[in-house]
Amino acid sequence: MADNHALQPNFIKGQTSNQVRFFSEKVETPIPRIADVLRRDHHEIESVYDRILTSKDPDEQTRFQNQFTWEVARHAIGEELVVYPAFEKYLSKGGEMADRARREHQEMKEKLKEFQSLKSTDPQFHTKLKSLMADLQNHIEKEESGDLRRLEEVLSQPDSQGLSKSFDRTRMFVPSRSHPSAPNKPPFETVAGLLTAPMDRVADLFRKWPDETRFL
Repeated sequence: MADNHALQPNFIKGQTSNQVRFFSEKVETPIPRIADVLRRDHHEIESVYDRILTSKDPDEQTRFQNQFTWEVARHAIGEELVVYPAFEKYLSKGGEMADRARREHQEMKEKLKEFQSLKSTDPQFHTKLKSLMADLQNHIEKEESGDLRRLEEVLSQPDSQGLSKSFDRTRMFVPSRSHPSAPNKPPFETVAGLLTAPMDRVADLFRKWPDETRFL
């Protein structure tokens, strides 16, 4: 019996595979909601923190110290430029929530600035890190259990996804080190960030990282 598929003209035989390829290319990963994006960041920060604590190698600790600073600094400014204005816009007491969160961020930025300048062999290295992480974990707990839930309750799916895209986009252009003296509200924080970020990025080229190819 003849193989009907083999007798098909080439353009017909390729039609199905081309259709599958076309539709597979059209399938896009769903854009997460803003709360999911922030939880993702929180998890990454905690993961890097654990790597520092469990490492016994000073060089490896330095690499993850730089990664930790990079994660926390960008996350904090991203929240201040995107998430906290959303608190103020959508929630009845959002202004109070945003002001409280900014005060907590300011304290963490002060501690992060101290930590980011320490050598991993410094006797205060782990003490400073644990103190900073205690503040971060307290902030994260309040954010995930209260602030973000309240925000998500009033956001539509498109609005929440729009914040996610803005947050990820913003983090690409903000400083990667802690600068506590910089403004912490837009539009002044935006301007300060645009001025400071290029200098941080140049310095990052000369720092050690867990993945040495990240800035190549």
